[in-house]
Amino acid sequence: MRHARKRLAQIASATLLVTVAATLPASADTSLRPPTSPARAAALARSLGDHRTAGVYYEHGRLVVAVTDQAAAESVRGAGGTAKLVTRSAAELGSMHHRLDQLGNIPNTAWGVEAKTNQVNVEIFDGAPAASRQRIEKVAAADPGAIRINRVHSKLKFKSTDLRGGNGIDSNGWLCTAGFNTANSSGTHYTLTAGHCVPGSGNVWYADFNGAEIGTQTAYNFGNGTSGYCDGDTRGCDWATIKADAPGLNPLGMVRYWGGDYRQIDKSDYPMEGEDMDRIGVSSQDTTGSVISTSVTVNIEGKTLYRMFESNVCALPGDSGGPAVDGSKALGLLSGGTDETVCNAGSSGTYRNYFTKVQTVLNERGLHVY
Repeated sequence: MRHARKRLAQIASATLLVTVAATLPASADTSLRPPTSPARAAALARSLGDHRTAGVYYEHGRLVVAVTDQAAAESVRGAGGTAKLVTRSAAELGSMHHRLDQLGNIPNTAWGVEAKTNQVNVEIFDGAPAASRQRIEKVAAADPGAIRINRVHSKLKFKSTDLRGGNGIDSNGWLCTAGFNTANSSGTHYTLTAGHCVPGSGNVWYADFNGAEIGTQTAYNFGNGTSGYCDGDTRGCDWATIKADAPGLNPLGMVRYWGGDYRQIDKSDYPMEGEDMDRIGVSSQDTTGSVISTSVTVNIEGKTLYRMFESNVCALPGDSGGPAVDGSKALGLLSGGTDETVCNAGSSGTYRNYFTKVQTVLNERGLHVY
């Protein structure tokens, strides 16, 4: 097997010091602990409400809470956090996102709220119908400055292929990448991958590098699956569970990097905008990047997926289902994205790849990483 080592970009969340923007009044209680974790910052934003806040994001290693009024900024400051005053609330941006969703099935498009820019970012890829682009532009024109439209010169494709061998998993002639090994409360093991690799249940998966049986696919979703239609909130949009119970199989709670480097995965969480991440796959060298948006509606090859997260990492066919991680934390499963042809230290271009949030799948299926 050919591998090349990549090191993870770590986020020092345990020692992160969150301070207040200099433009805010100086009345903070410095004895309060700052919200140093995404969960605490998000809880603070929720306590203020969607009409007074507009999301949380990383900036220069700090968590920032976007707020729409000075009183909300004071509340964030009082909790030891960093606040940024913005024009549009999370409720307003969510409404704009919903209006775009109502446009229906538009191939080669993606949109999602960006807390840092206080906008809904629309990305139109090659192959999007001209008439559909005009419909998007009409929605954007109704809220000047609130919706940003970018053109990306690449088509969106799912990362599934039957052409590559190597360190991966295959079923029915399709090669994909194992995501995370998980377990339920009774200790039964399940391997996660992408649902679009082989939609359905009952198909048998094998380790591609030696042909050893892994087990049978028990559940999946690819827009619609064993649990019904995905909504991206309580039901993930592109995932599959493989019951990893074949004789002689030893599913470990690790991910393997190119070069034979191993990393233990011991926790999972929802991604945060601006968070550093690694993507690992069978077909390409491991790539590093960051989370661009945490709730994106994306249409790839005519299939609409909801509440995916978007990243700027590179990926190739066969990498589908592979893990997105931040250190030892599980973040997502690769679905699809821009049509790259090479991913290595010399590759260049505008990459956009989309991931199912692994925490949603774990919650839905009653699983955990280990």
